[in-house]
Amino acid sequence: MESSDKADPPSHKLGAIVVALLLAVGLGWGVWCLIDARISAEQVSPQAWADGTAGGALNKAMHMPRQAELDTWNAALRYRTLGDLGDQVALGCPQWLFYRDGLRPQPGVHVFNERLRLMRYWVDELRKKQVQVLVVAVPDKSRIESDHLCGLPVSIPMRQTLDAWQAALQAEGVPFVDVRDALLAAPAPRFFRTDVHMNAQGAQAAAQRVADAALPLLQGRGQQAFKTEEPGPAQPRMGDLIVLSGLEHARPGWRPELDSVRPQNIEPIRSGGLLDEAPPVEVLLAGTSNGRRSNFGERLGIGLGREVWNMSLDGGQFSGALLVALNQREQWPKSLKLLIWEFSENALSLPLTQDEKSVLARLP
Repeated sequence: MESSDKADPPSHKLGAIVVALLLAVGLGWGVWCLIDARISAEQVSPQAWADGTAGGALNKAMHMPRQAELDTWNAALRYRTLGDLGDQVALGCPQWLFYRDGLRPQPGVHVFNERLRLMRYWVDELRKKQVQVLVVAVPDKSRIESDHLCGLPVSIPMRQTLDAWQAALQAEGVPFVDVRDALLAAPAPRFFRTDVHMNAQGAQAAAQRVADAALPLLQGRGQQAFKTEEPGPAQPRMGDLIVLSGLEHARPGWRPELDSVRPQNIEPIRSGGLLDEAPPVEVLLAGTSNGRRSNFGERLGIGLGREVWNMSLDGGQFSGALLVALNQREQWPKSLKLLIWEFSENALSLPLTQDEKSVLARLP
């Protein structure tokens, strides 16, 4: 056969051009996203790469057009077809949501002894300021609302951590409050169905138990009165676990039904005029978002007969609010007698924060 009879090989030129164009567009889009995100040098420092936050920052910066809508539809479809709520949230029943960090510890995290060292150091610092401390670990929702787990597995060693923590506090002579019995005895539910926090009933039970434990440290109840208004009409409430699931903007029916709550206002009664002095601050609450939800701080104030200086922080974990408060201790009023240090049970099993590592590095 002559060579001229052979068919010409198919050309890939057009396909190569298309692929090259797509790659160029993708590269250009990626560069624009990175510039638009204004990522700082600190966000991509060697330390950030070591702890994984650099990857998270880049992942957040690199997004497709209408990425948020795509993510919502992906999460909604996953929930509707598989009952899957992602890596951070687990689905109980009926439509009860649980934070996975409350069900099992993160792999490779063993920080119990380090947190004991931190506790000893901070309690000693407070006592040097002549301020007493009361430690409150709010039990995880999965422990109190266990009827709604419906087969979700819970780490037994993690459950034992709270008992070990409280045993260590007792051995060290550090006052603490165990609010588990009070929450279990309160009318159900004690937690929001779609949120990690206590609802009004849970917050009332926990606050009263904490107040009962704090009053002996304050030599009795104060005279501050509070006004508690009647709860308002029921309103839908977006739970943080729905947000964590990526379903905040999903349509009804494509996400768990929202909680319904009746907002309530509680505030101290001011008896005098503008020139009257406010009662001296005697109690500081350095807690987590639990201290900022469902009027926990105000309910605690009612039990104490004192207005509470609430420095609780969302995302405070084990020591976020405490560290902020301690960094301002030179400005504390001399009337301060008691610091209530509140955190969630699962915070005992979370990785150390950078601030906690820095404190540990300074300890002998």
